[in-house]
Amino acid sequence: MNYAEIKKTDIANGTGVRVSLFVSGCTHHCKGCFNAETWDFNYGKKFTEETEEELLQALKPDFIAGLTLLGGEPFEPDNQRRLLPFLKKVRETYPQKNIWCYTGYLLDEELLTESRARCEVTDEMLSLLDVLIDGEFVWEKKDITLQFRGSSNQRVIDVPKTLQEGKIIALTFSGTA
Repeated sequence: MNYAEIKKTDIANGTGVRVSLFVSGCTHHCKGCFNAETWDFNYGKKFTEETEEELLQALKPDFIAGLTLLGGEPFEPDNQRRLLPFLKKVRETYPQKNIWCYTGYLLDEELLTESRARCEVTDEMLSLLDVLIDGEFVWEKKDITLQFRGSSNQRVIDVPKTLQEGKIIALTFSGTA
């Protein structure tokens, strides 16, 4: 797996100050994508053990709320397979920090049921997430007033509650995060 960028103090992609990893590779190719260069699976740098260590160190300060995965597409099957061991390390090292993930796939229609995105590690990867922003970016539904999403079709999902209750539990935000 390759990655495009690491942001060590990101305040745009989740609550609090976060470390964000932008993975490479995406097959959605959404019109108006802000990060189209990451569609190429070969874009950027190789995600290595050194990259993992860099991210784990960046997550260490108390003021860092957690990790956010973006892209590209973290739920492309090859990316899932590479991210899963890393997410396990994050959970083990920093159980108090939260993990957010952005995906163009729909949780209930594509990640929890048979689809091109679903693979042998999907359920375990989902179990390590706290928040999932799902749905492709839709240019015609772009809304810059929304927190943590670019278009009104996208959902901000409480993953543990959703998995426990068997139905989508959306998070809502008002005011500043």
